[in-house]
Amino acid sequence: MAASKKIILLVPDGTGVKNYLYSKVFATREATLVLFHNFDPETVSELEQHVPLASTVRIPTYKESVREKFLRELIHLSRIQRNAKQANNPTILKFSRTSVRSLKLKMFYTLVKGAARLVRSYNSILKLEARYAKALRKNPYYHSIVAILKREKPDLLFCTHQRALPAPTIFAAARDLGIPTTTVIYSWDNIPKARLALRADRYLVWSQHMQNELQQFYPEIASEQIEVTGTPQFEFYRDTANILPKEEFYGRYGLDPGKRLLCFSGDDVRTSPHDPQYLEDIAEALTKSGMAATTQLIFRRCPVDLSGRYDAVLTKYKSLIVAMPPLWHQRAIGWSAVYPAYQDVKLLVSLAYYADLVINVGSTMAFDFGMFGKPCAYINYDTVKDPNWSVDTIYKYQHFRSMPSPKAVFWLHDREQIASVVRTALEQPETAINEWFETVVAYPETASERIRKALL
Repeated sequence: MAASKKIILLVPDGTGVKNYLYSKVFATREATLVLFHNFDPETVSELEQHVPLASTVRIPTYKESVREKFLRELIHLSRIQRNAKQANNPTILKFSRTSVRSLKLKMFYTLVKGAARLVRSYNSILKLEARYAKALRKNPYYHSIVAILKREKPDLLFCTHQRALPAPTIFAAARDLGIPTTTVIYSWDNIPKARLALRADRYLVWSQHMQNELQQFYPEIASEQIEVTGTPQFEFYRDTANILPKEEFYGRYGLDPGKRLLCFSGDDVRTSPHDPQYLEDIAEALTKSGMAATTQLIFRRCPVDLSGRYDAVLTKYKSLIVAMPPLWHQRAIGWSAVYPAYQDVKLLVSLAYYADLVINVGSTMAFDFGMFGKPCAYINYDTVKDPNWSVDTIYKYQHFRSMPSPKAVFWLHDREQIASVVRTALEQPETAINEWFETVVAYPETASERIRKALL
């Protein structure tokens, strides 16, 4: 393909930076790359060191109209309700937005729920989406994007996140100008959640499993619009250059080379609100069992969790728990406001390589550590009574139905089992994680090349 092909890269969040800009997808100079972004100058400067960008264009500020928001939320709720019935899985309803504080928003979502009761067919949802598409084009933001695209004259628009708020308008403008569009699906668990806000000409997915889900929940998308390419995030683990020397890794964090390393990976507060209690349960179990003498517990927080909710536990068990925060530029709270430094790739790969076990609540980190044959233990008990959250709901989510066998991971069914399960995982670490991984992820070693070919 001629090097003159011009691609605009819409990368709305830090995970897109890590998986698509820091990987080998754009490592070659086969196209002219223009970054369409809202990053801070420090992040842009770092990206330019790793991606052969021809230029960068800052995204204008998007202000959603009330009509757009109402239609977007109505479409989402209507699809959520349909998906839950179609999949016979009521946990999908958990992804509808219900917990809001202000009276104004409560009234707004009451109207959305009332309107959703009148949506009785899939054809009605498609009609709502047509109305939403028209509303997008009435926003002044649409005309700003049209002007930018006319000036840039790209051959392709590529987006790394299908639910970014400004993306539907940007894609609508591209479609109206005849510019081909391609998006990836952000993660393996996203499709049933009904957050495919934009409409693209092509969709790149991780696996046949994801293609099947996309066609199940969005039957209007033709099969020829979907391509299985894999996801590049797992290629990092195949590159030995990403593994820090042991002396450097251990020395940087004061780790004891004579102890086994256990990693607790936290999630954001909305997904897993009781992670601090789980971290304390694990630290307490290791201490009471005497395993604290032979292990160190590494804590890697979620990159967007900038709260102090773990501080008390880290202080209480400061001789056992070693904090290893992600190396991300943090401007504010939320996935769209924090971006990774390139060195975080090496930090996470090295952690997965040197650690012996990762523990969390249903995280994809099971796959990351599984790249080195390291086991994962899923926490499967409620540490506190919470009427709004339970692990019983978590593991009934639609994406966990892809797990071929519960033997893919170890299970911590109560706090009394922690020490014994951890000991078993360290002594007999074999699991069926590879079988699950192969269901969810295709082409783990060649995804970058396949995505690049799809774009070019």
